[in-house]
Parts: sequence; structure tokens; C-alpha cells
Amino acid sequence: MGGGPAGLSAAIYASRAKLFTVVVDEGLVGGQVATTFHVANYPGTNGVIRGMDLMENMKKQAADFGTQIDDMKEVLEVSLKGEEKHIKTEDTDYYAKSVIIASGAQPRKLPAEGEREFRGRGVHYCATCDGAMYQDTDLLVVGGGNSAVEEAVFLTRYARHVTIIHWADRFEASKASQEEALKSPMIDVVWDSQIVQIKGENFVQSAIIENVKTKERKELNIDGIFVYIGMVPKTELFKNMIGMDENGYIYADEDMKTDIDGVFAAGDIRVKKVRQIATATADGAIAGIMAERYVNGK
Repeated sequence: MGGGPAGLSAAIYASRAKLFTVVVDEGLVGGQVATTFHVANYPGTNGVIRGMDLMENMKKQAADFGTQIDDMKEVLEVSLKGEEKHIKTEDTDYYAKSVIIASGAQPRKLPAEGEREFRGRGVHYCATCDGAMYQDTDLLVVGGGNSAVEEAVFLTRYARHVTIIHWADRFEASKASQEEALKSPMIDVVWDSQIVQIKGENFVQSAIIENVKTKERKELNIDGIFVYIGMVPKTELFKNMIGMDENGYIYADEDMKTDIDGVFAAGDIRVKKVRQIATATADGAIAGIMAERYVNGK
């Protein structure tokens, strides 16, 4: 379940082991990586590769080993207990001896008045997807981690000016990313601040910014907002069904085994300290191997 790097890596190993393997994804396969403009830290690539190209390579590799890829499938029901697992989508019922949950995480929504109304009409969560719409504009980027800082730099390809809004007084991003952003003449940073309200008519026109220390507010005229304030696991389907922590991440041991026999979890969806493409593919490889051993052991 899930067609990001963890799910596709699991599929590569499982299908190569001659298990009949299906990848079910509610969107297009590729996960978060497919929406990343470039990936510079994945081992074995020529320095930089487009996220979309990297995931197409993984998809083709899985398919070449015999994986069936069923994307754009909304999952309606899941039953994981017993020796036969059941997954129901709008047009297919899947019955499996083993399930690997690799549905990943999704961007945390901006907790500001007007976010829902202007989502897709000035409020965005993917610069690679939507940045080209904002040629010669003024943009806000919310966040202070690697994604926020790197995507702010990326948006300078299109925007006239980018302002980063961060609730703290320092970035959590890597030193290299920070240096690139801070030396750019097209990027400003507003520290110790957050967006509390988004205003506009049909599209975003301004945002109310509040200083978290002084509570002072000011209004900035802007054309778009790109949000990078963390991720939340896509585990709604599995609530009260499988062991999770308080944030909804699934518990799985070093063999990717969950507390349900025959069910494994891999990638960003599980409780772990490091979430990178490389760690997701490693999780997926382990899950694929362990699922094969579980099925053949039965």
C-alpha cells in the first residue's frame, strides 16, 4: 500500500522473489519524491536527479520484475487480521497473504484562518508542482526546515521576491541550504513569526503575520504562499487497527514487522528518527524480503 520509494522498493524485492505483487496507491506512484524538483543526496545518481525521474526508474524496475501497479485507487476498507488480508478500493477487492503499508506522509496544513478557502488558489504545498504559476510575483514560504529553505531558493526561479516566515529565530535546515538562502538577494526572512490569517477575493492577496513573542501584527501583500511545516502520516485507514504512537506513526521493528502477523510497515509512515529517500528504500527492501519469508514460511 503506497507507491513511493518504500513501496516500490518492497515491490522490487517481493516480485523478484516471484511473489505476485500489487502496488496500490491512492494517487500517482512516486510519493513525495515525485514532487521534488531535484534530489542531490540519493546514492548512485549522477549528482542531481529530478525526483520524478528517480521514481519513474523505480516504477519501471518494479514493473519489469512483474509488479502490477494499480494507482489512482481510493482505498475504502482494510482488514488486516487473519491469514488473508483484504483491501477494498472503489473497483477492486484485493486478498493478500501479506500487506506492506508504505503510504507515507502528507504535508501538515497551515493552521491559519483562510487556509482551506484559498488552498489551491494561492496556498500551496508543492513548489515543484505549482511554482511556475508565479512568474514575477511576491511569495511567502512558511517553515524553517530543509524543505522550506530549499523550496524558497527554488521559487526564486520564478518569483520576483520570496519571504520566508519562520516561528523560531533560526533555521533547522542544513548549513548548505541555509547559506544558499541567506545569501540570495531575492530572499528575506521574517523570524519569530507565523501567519494567522490569509486574505483575498478569488485568490490570495495578503497575509496577516504575527510575531510570536511580541504579538505584533502586520499585513503583507503577497501573491502566493508555500507551506512546509512538517508532515503527518497517512494512517487514518489503520486507526485502532495497528500499533501507533501518539502522532499516528506505525510501530515496526527492524524487520519492519508490525504487531499484526503478516503486516509490515516501511518508509515515512513508521516510527523512526531519519526520514530520507535512502532510508525509505532500505525499509522497503527489508519489508519485501521479510514479507517473502513470511509467505513462504506459511
